[in-house]
Amino acid sequence: MPVASLEQELAKVAGADAVVPPNASLVTDMTLLPGEADAVVFPSSAEAVAATLAWCYEHDVPVTPRGGGTGLAGGAVAGGGVVIGLERLDRVRSVEPELWRMTVEAGVPTATVHRTARENGLLFAPDPGAAELSQIGGNIATNAAGPHAFKYGATGRWATGLEVALPPGELVTFGGAVRKDVASYDLKSLLVGSEGTLGIVTAAWLSLIPAPERVLPVVAFHRDSRSGCEAIVRVLGNGIRAAAIEYLDAETLASAAAAYEPGMPGGAGFMTIAEADGAADEAERMRAELVETLSEDALGVHTPDTAPELEALWRWRAGLAFAVIARRGMVLSDDIAVPLDRLAEAVEETIEIGRRHDLTALSFGHAGDGNLHSTFLLEPGNEAELARAWEACDELFDLAERLGGSITGEHGIGLLKGGKLRRYREPRALELHAAVKAAFDPKNLLNPGKKLA
Repeated sequence: MPVASLEQELAKVAGADAVVPPNASLVTDMTLLPGEADAVVFPSSAEAVAATLAWCYEHDVPVTPRGGGTGLAGGAVAGGGVVIGLERLDRVRSVEPELWRMTVEAGVPTATVHRTARENGLLFAPDPGAAELSQIGGNIATNAAGPHAFKYGATGRWATGLEVALPPGELVTFGGAVRKDVASYDLKSLLVGSEGTLGIVTAAWLSLIPAPERVLPVVAFHRDSRSGCEAIVRVLGNGIRAAAIEYLDAETLASAAAAYEPGMPGGAGFMTIAEADGAADEAERMRAELVETLSEDALGVHTPDTAPELEALWRWRAGLAFAVIARRGMVLSDDIAVPLDRLAEAVEETIEIGRRHDLTALSFGHAGDGNLHSTFLLEPGNEAELARAWEACDELFDLAERLGGSITGEHGIGLLKGGKLRRYREPRALELHAAVKAAFDPKNLLNPGKKLA
C-alpha cells in the first residue's frame, strides 16, 4: 500500500493528528541502530491502540511498539510497517495512597511514577536509567531494573495487573488491583519482559510501599576486582539486606574519577556503592554493618550522610555511561549476568576478552544481582574496531553461559542479540518459546525479529 494511503487509513482509525511521517528518531532507540517504518502512530487512548493494531493485523502490516526510546538492545528499532508510540497514553488513572497502589497508562514517564509515589509518602522502587524519558509501559515490556532491584526487584514484581492490546486487536486485562490471584496461568508475567512481541501494554496497576525513613549509602574502594568482589560476597554472607550493591572496575573509575567530588584514594581499582535503608535505627545499624564488612582490606570508605550528598552520589552513578562513552566517543556494551560468586571472574575475563581483541574493556553494574555492563571502547567510524568488538561480545556471551549466567540481565534481546538465544537454550525450551509467540501473535506481526530470533 502506498505510504500516503496507509497514513490516510490509519488516520481513520487513530485520528488525523495521531499519524505522523516517520523520521530517524522515531524508528530507533538509544542504540542508534538504523530503522525504518512506513508510518508512525501516536494513539491517545488504549482503545485507539487496539484499533490500530486491529487494522494492521487485518492488513498484515508489522507493528513495532515504542515507549520512550531509551532501550539499549534495539528492541524498539523498527524494521518496516507501523510504529505505535505510547507517549500520549500519559494519564495517571488513579492514586490510592491508603491502599499503596496507583494505576497509570503506558506512556507515563518513570520519573512521574517516582514523584507521584514520593508525594504520597510511598516508594516505587524500580529505578532504571533515563527516568525522565523512559515510560512505564516500556519498563514492563523489558522488565527494567536498576540499582535497587537487588532488594526490591525489577519492574514486573511491582505490576499487579496489565491492560494489554493483543492480536488481532483486543484489549485484555491480566490481573488488576488484587495482590493475589492463582485462578489461571500467570499470563501477566509472560507479558513482562516480552519486549512487545506478545502484546502492547497500555496501562498497569502498580503496587507501592511506604518510603523508607532513612537512606544511607556506603562507598568502599579496594585495590582490585578480586578483593572488591570478595567484600561484596561477605555482605551477603553476613545477611546484610542492603537496598543496592553497585560496582565499578578500574577502567570505569578512570573514566569517572574526576567527577567524584569526595575524591578517591590512590591505588583504587574497584569501587562498591552499597545502600542501607529503612526506619532510622534500622538503616543506621545496617550502614554500620556495611562499613565494617566492606572495610576489610579496603583502601578507603566514604559514608555520605546528607540529602545533597546522597543525590550527588546517585547523580554521579547515573552519569557513568556517558563518562565511559566520552573516553573515545563510542562503545559497544552488553549486560551479561552471572551468579554472584562468579562476579570476580566475569569482571576479570571481560578485561582479558578486550585484550585478545586489542580493545580497551571495562565493566560496571549491579553487583548484588551479578549483572555486568561489560563494555568495549571504540573510535567512531573505525569499522575494524567495531568488527572486533562484535567478536568480543560473542565471547562475552560464551563467558556468561560458562559461568552459569545469562546473555542479558536487564536490557533484553532486541536486535543487538538477535539469533543468540538458540545458542544457549535447549531445543525444547526454544520450542516452548515459539509456541507462546504463536499463541499470542499467530501472524508474527508484533515486533517481528525480536526476542526469539
